[in-house]
Amino acid sequence: MAELLNWKNGARGQKFITSFSGGKDSVLALYKALKVGEAVGLIVMLEEKGKHSRSHGMPPELIRAQAKSIGLPVYTAAASWTNYEKVFMHLLEKAKNQGAEVLVTGDLDMPAHGCWHEKVTKNAGLKLGMPLWEMNHREAVEEFIDLGFVTIIVTVNLSNGMREDDLGRTLTHDYVKELEARGIDPCGEGGEFHTTVIDGPIFKNTIPVRKCEIIKNGEYAFLPLELDQMGDIDTL
Repeated sequence: MAELLNWKNGARGQKFITSFSGGKDSVLALYKALKVGEAVGLIVMLEEKGKHSRSHGMPPELIRAQAKSIGLPVYTAAASWTNYEKVFMHLLEKAKNQGAEVLVTGDLDMPAHGCWHEKVTKNAGLKLGMPLWEMNHREAVEEFIDLGFVTIIVTVNLSNGMREDDLGRTLTHDYVKELEARGIDPCGEGGEFHTTVIDGPIFKNTIPVRKCEIIKNGEYAFLPLELDQMGDIDTL
């Protein structure tokens, strides 16, 4: 039980690798972990063709721009859902060889027993750190905004109260109140929305992005972002 209770403080005094989506939760978890530990890099999983991140549909060049602004290397690989765990484990082992002792994730509501991240970290010989674990959702998003992070809504589930015109909006306190009034979890923990962070206290520079044409796929709508002014940002 002591080990489980230590999930919130798992990165303290440790070298860690962060499971990184580029969205608000993983960024806030990274911010908190950096306050108490030392990051060795970011893990970003791509879909099988390697053209976008598996979780938030971000192009690799935008991920690299985020990582460069934060000042960390990226451990990335493409995977299908069939071989996802095997590929993720390979990246964990690579990070461990570079000194990582802990995997940090941005999960808030993981079960105390039997979660996937607990399994893979044990198999890799790493500990698990979840700085946001069991945080109140409203408090988590308010802290994120108060810290000065800037994030854009890039995916919405149209069947969960979100609308197409939510795409491209920035999370603010007023917008969070609006979402709650519409019956939407302020962190999007019900799969209502995903975000991409473009600025904040761990970023050396704002990530310049260009909003592309909205794409609809069933009950989901997506706002693809592209890195703007690409010549001004070196890749890792």
